[in-house]
Amino acid sequence: MEESLSGTLAIDLGNTNTVVAFQDQKDINSVLVEIPNITSSPGVIPSVVWFEEPSNITRIGMGALEMRDNSNSDLFFHSNFKRLIGNSIEKNNQKNILNPHECGEKFFQILWANIPHKYEIKRLVLTAPIDTYKGYREWLVNLCEDISVDEIALVDEPTAASLGINKPFGSKIMTLDIGGSTVDMNIVKLEGGEGKSGPIAELLKFNGNNVSSISKQKIRCAEIIGKTGSKIGGKDIDQWIVDYFIPGNNFAKNLFNAEAIKCKLSSSEVKYEDKYPIKLFTEQSEEKVFYLSKEIFEKILIENNLLNHLNSLLKDLLNQARGKFCSLNDLNSIILVGGGTQIPLIKEWITKKTSKIQIESPPPIESIALGALAMTPGVKIKDILTKGLSIRLLNKREKKHFWHPIFCKGQTWPTENPFKLILQASKNNQETFEIIIGETKKERSYDVIFENGLPKLSEVQNEEEIITWDKKPLKIVLKNKLNIGEDSLKLFFKITKSADLLVKCFDIKDEFMGEYNLGNIF
Repeated sequence: MEESLSGTLAIDLGNTNTVVAFQDQKDINSVLVEIPNITSSPGVIPSVVWFEEPSNITRIGMGALEMRDNSNSDLFFHSNFKRLIGNSIEKNNQKNILNPHECGEKFFQILWANIPHKYEIKRLVLTAPIDTYKGYREWLVNLCEDISVDEIALVDEPTAASLGINKPFGSKIMTLDIGGSTVDMNIVKLEGGEGKSGPIAELLKFNGNNVSSISKQKIRCAEIIGKTGSKIGGKDIDQWIVDYFIPGNNFAKNLFNAEAIKCKLSSSEVKYEDKYPIKLFTEQSEEKVFYLSKEIFEKILIENNLLNHLNSLLKDLLNQARGKFCSLNDLNSIILVGGGTQIPLIKEWITKKTSKIQIESPPPIESIALGALAMTPGVKIKDILTKGLSIRLLNKREKKHFWHPIFCKGQTWPTENPFKLILQASKNNQETFEIIIGETKKERSYDVIFENGLPKLSEVQNEEEIITWDKKPLKIVLKNKLNIGEDSLKLFFKITKSADLLVKCFDIKDEFMGEYNLGNIF
């Protein structure tokens, strides 16, 4: 009897390929899910649908690809539908029977029905593009009503890709995604960092109930700094390979063989000058064998102006970023996503163009799905802070106290990661620190003015006032006296499930000095 696995399933619907990954609740590792007649390789499903009327035959993935060359394929064969869901700008193929939303719905229904029974799904994690997020989310909310799983969470794609390689919150990330039919470049800033709350997944369903409209917990998407792209991708490269040997030929078998040799030549183990055979069929159905090397492959890409096109896209992207005060030097890293980014010539191109930036190359197809799993191991409804918490510090130059934020209004709690703060001595021979906490008022104070005897709110409102807690301040005594400006204490603040504000104290040499409860936040 096959062992049953219980845990989280992640589905990353892509325009070319969809990835399905599973993580058992007792295991830190994830697995790619294989589905007979649907997946092309473990966890990878071609994002295509065959829907035939009036027989109502519906297939997805590899099953749909096998039907592609049948008659009336322009009616029954559907692809490139994901990018059109929630997108009011681009138009879909009017010949197809299904519109993009219907096509995506059919795809999910069949995929869900064919998940192997050994996987007991406690939580489903879905990914969403940030450029069409609002409309795409609405479609997913409606779709999730018919999916029988207790918890459904939503993660935005750039954040999932970044968290899959453990990039810190607040990072500015450039993603280069070359899929089967598109090139997408974007620069995003991850939520969090600098004392702000990190990104969280949005719950669409919890305990079997739809909470998409009532949950306090809303998705914190990455901020788009710049985005550009074009409808050129791996399928076009396959066609270029065929055209190099047999101009104008677009037989499906030839394109399939071209894709296979493209993947082979993208391997780092293949030598530059070695030639490999590729079988192609002529218009007369005659099979011919040609030979292709990395050298010829790169020549094909260059002759078809791929590098010039990428240069143009990158220039547009950086121009957009400069308009938001972000330059290439501000990037924390560049992430390569999609099978096309594994081509050595493209890797070499992006490395030369961004030589000072760290380039990450996670598994190109499944990285977003795996990142979504990494982001949601314990997704649950959390409470939200209705007021900010701050610590009182001394400004040595101006010789007056000010409030430094610890946790901001709107953050979720209990906190997953502590807030770190390093304190310096504010005077010579200092041996005692006093930890004084304050909170913002729940409501902002508004100025009321009168015009013609009628009350009105002023256009400029006062800053939120911070009120000192009426709890006894914590006093920390150091072992050694310190002089002004010297780093003295490392403090780590967190909020517990019981709403207590705790602080762990270490001296500057990382010697533990105790953990203290500063008080309840209510």
